Amino acid sequence: MLIDMTFYLTLVAGLIACIVTTIGILVINRYKKWGLKNINYFILFAAGVLISVSFLHIIPKSFDMNTQAPLYLLVGFMSLFLINKFFKLFLCGNKECNDLSFGIISMIGIGFHSFIDGIIYSVTFNVHMFTGILAAIGMIFHEFPEGIVTYIFLIKSGFGKKKAVLFSFLTAGLTTPLGVLISYPFISSMNRSILGVLLSISAGALVYVGSSHLLPTAEKDPKRFDILALGAGIFVAVIIILSKA
Repeated sequence: MLIDMTFYLTLVAGLIACIVTTIGILVINRYKKWGLKNINYFILFAAGVLISVSFLHIIPKSFDMNTQAPLYLLVGFMSLFLINKFFKLFLCGNKECNDLSFGIISMIGIGFHSFIDGIIYSVTFNVHMFTGILAAIGMIFHEFPEGIVTYIFLIKSGFGKKKAVLFSFLTAGLTTPLGVLISYPFISSMNRSILGVLLSISAGALVYVGSSHLLPTAEKDPKRFDILALGAGIFVAVIIILSKA
């Protein structure tokens, strides 16, 4: 009975994360013009969150859990780089499709990260219920802007509003409870070292998205309050990390 209750609490946490992400998607869909006008701020905020969380929490944690984590960090980073090259060379042909690859690569990175969030929920709730609740509170902080940013990336890449809402929901929202459902049955037997591998791959993907896509994109069209947006993302990341401590 205790195991069932733990599972339900873990799934509820994943569903709440999905709901918060979906709210962000629907809000930005309703105010699209405002979102596109201020896209730089969302991009820099996301960069601040993703890069900071990766360097300050995910990477150190993965290194602690697996001695080979640096290798998998490189694998995560280079995998996203190669996928990006694939889209540009084989999918786009001779056409310019930087916006298309930007949206798809960012979506892949965020989707993988959200899936890992679901796995982390499963792990933390199995360690201790209170630990799981604290982790859930911390991670849910970033779900609302994550939904907004994913939607804007897809709109910027040329997707229509309906498709942007659908794919944002599938990749940024639904992947978290999906990560819970897929990982939970195996968590009790999952080696700590394996989770370290998953965390390091996720960190590599997120660092690539932040450093190779988000920051350079924002630099092309600088805005007055760019530094404040980046600083706000870093601040939120630090709050998330402290809330998990």
